[in-house]
Amino acid sequence: MFLPWTQNVSGRGFVTTLTPDQRPQTIQSPIPGRIEHWHVSEGQFVKKGDTLLHISEIKNEYQDPNLVARTNTQREAKSKSVLSYKEKINALDRQIAALKNEERLKLSQAKNKLEQSRFKVVSDSMDLEAIKNNYIITEGQFNRTKTLQSEGLKSVTDVEEKRVKLQESQAKLISAENKLLTSENNIINARIEINRISAEYADKIAKANSDKYTAETNQYDAEAQVSKLENQSTNYQMRSDLYYIKAPQDGYITKAIKGGIGETFKEGEQIVGIMPANYQLAVETYINPIDLPLLHIDDEVRIQFDGWPSIFFSGWPNTSYGTFAGKVVAIESFISPNGKFRVLIAPLTEEFPWPEKVSIGSGAYTFALLEDVPIWFELWRNLNGFPPNYYQPDQAKNSKDSKK
Repeated sequence: MFLPWTQNVSGRGFVTTLTPDQRPQTIQSPIPGRIEHWHVSEGQFVKKGDTLLHISEIKNEYQDPNLVARTNTQREAKSKSVLSYKEKINALDRQIAALKNEERLKLSQAKNKLEQSRFKVVSDSMDLEAIKNNYIITEGQFNRTKTLQSEGLKSVTDVEEKRVKLQESQAKLISAENKLLTSENNIINARIEINRISAEYADKIAKANSDKYTAETNQYDAEAQVSKLENQSTNYQMRSDLYYIKAPQDGYITKAIKGGIGETFKEGEQIVGIMPANYQLAVETYINPIDLPLLHIDDEVRIQFDGWPSIFFSGWPNTSYGTFAGKVVAIESFISPNGKFRVLIAPLTEEFPWPEKVSIGSGAYTFALLEDVPIWFELWRNLNGFPPNYYQPDQAKNSKDSKK
């Protein structure tokens, strides 16, 4: 009754791997298809990148064998269209520059004509003033000659001569006035011509700019279509690469989930199972919630594998045979669907190594070792339904002491 007894927390689990990438997995196809040819058989060893099976397309829009080539042809045609639009834009830029230069020259010519018309008005105005003065003089001479003729000092011939000169001067005056009006009208016409040139070339330049903006819009649309076709071509090429299902890592083919030739499957559907060739064993066990506070990271655990002969005394682990040592590496922080907490156990390298023949998925019993107590205390604890003695690992005790 006074012999020592090692308290323990037992659990039931199975053999797994230490890291997720080493666990058995299934291979799916990201696209739907039809099985055409198997390159492997169950139990066969494959290396990473080896082809497992060849599939074919079942969607109508991807069944053209020249789909990638045709898409590339469309892309090249659109690329040439982009170049054509660029050339058209450059031509319109040159046209706009030529129109602006022509407008500048036309306006300069019209403004020069306006200045000439202004100078002509000044000249005609001066001529008109001279002719007016001459007319006034001629009119005075005629009146004086007529007066002298009435007094008998001048002959009728002299009066007629002065009358002719007066009529000639009057005709010149009317002609000068008409000439001045014509010159003033030329100024108005020159201004109208300037406005007409500005409006005409503004309309031409606006139309050329509109054509340029239309060409730029078409260019951007063509570039977008080129980019879309490039994306489609890349997607089609990548999709064609998916017709060969390859091994993600070195391993063994465990099961052909989809069998035969011609069988179809959906995208994401499991096709074949593979077991990685390189893995590190671990045990996934489950403990009751009442025992969770008793376990800590790095706690020692004894493991009894199914199918492996052993003689185990839970209270005297040192006298047991066929059990193997492990340590706790992970404790799940939330409860599993089975109502227990999941604990991951890795091999304890200081102890005897785990058996090489233990298979992943095999069952395992685990016993986490706690305090050593007398047998009578353990019997009394079980009769009263008390949990095992709670204790903390050395790291936790040291951390508490340091805080004090």
